Amino acid sequence: MTRLFDQLANAFPIWVLVACGLALVEPGLFTWFRGNAIVVGLAVIMLGMGLGLTLEDFQRVTTRPATVAAGFAAQFLIMPTAGWLVAEMMQLDTPFAVGLILVGCCPGGTASNVVTYLARADVALSVLMTTCSTLGAVVLTPLLTQLLAGKLVAVDGWGLFLSTLQVVVLPVVAGMVINRWLPGAVQRVLPVAPLVSVVTIALVCASIVGQNAAAIRSSGPQLLIAVAMLHGIGFGVGYLFARLLGYDRTISRTISIEVGMQNSGLGVVLAQRHFPTEPLTAVPCAISSVTHSVIGSLLAGWWRLRGPGEPVTASPANHVSASPPL
Repeated sequence: MTRLFDQLANAFPIWVLVACGLALVEPGLFTWFRGNAIVVGLAVIMLGMGLGLTLEDFQRVTTRPATVAAGFAAQFLIMPTAGWLVAEMMQLDTPFAVGLILVGCCPGGTASNVVTYLARADVALSVLMTTCSTLGAVVLTPLLTQLLAGKLVAVDGWGLFLSTLQVVVLPVVAGMVINRWLPGAVQRVLPVAPLVSVVTIALVCASIVGQNAAAIRSSGPQLLIAVAMLHGIGFGVGYLFARLLGYDRTISRTISIEVGMQNSGLGVVLAQRHFPTEPLTAVPCAISSVTHSVIGSLLAGWWRLRGPGEPVTASPANHVSASPPL
């Protein structure tokens, strides 16, 4: 049964793509999942991440500080800049531009752990970088969004900070506490947690797509190209950045995946909370979830076929068993 749950969870790009496709045709299938339900859904996903983390995971950062720092810097330098550049280049409407910048400022989701495993890259490093960038997002996501999108719309940096704290840090810490004091219960929950995360993020993205189906159909090609460009730049420049620093192919692929994949669910929640008068702001975040999952999976398949010549570090189940596919 555990193997079946893992296989279903690893197919997350398919479930998100199918759900969003259905939402375009029949929005009512998913638009009931909205408002506070989306916030709670993301909190559940982040709680699942916390269930798979321990204090030892944070202590391991000290064993590879330079590599983790390189990935952290690449994440918060490349993607926010790329979001702003693509929005300017494509001359996106203001809500879409702000949404693209916002998702560029949200760090890699832990779907990157699964994609890193499929690509035969360094899963342990991926987990470390995901953990650090997720916590760093509490300060850097609001700061960078205000810096890059503040000229387009009024950005409440302090409000973004508080929301990120509530929906990211608190659930992760709660999960870690539960893992520390109720390990038996956690072990029973972990096998199904990734699948719960898959279902939740599919509902989140499909709901946003359904609520804005008409606007997406009218602006679909331009917006899809813009989001694909954002993630393409992330994967490509992330890899080159690592190679220029002298890292081998395995580490470079890991950093590429961490940079190219974003926490789209966090972007959706922040967009809905802090840009309520511009509901279209959440749309690029929802499309991002599908796009980076598909590109990341295809890239992982290509790298897996080419082969790094080095063994896979570990299965992501051995590190963040409840990794949410964001």
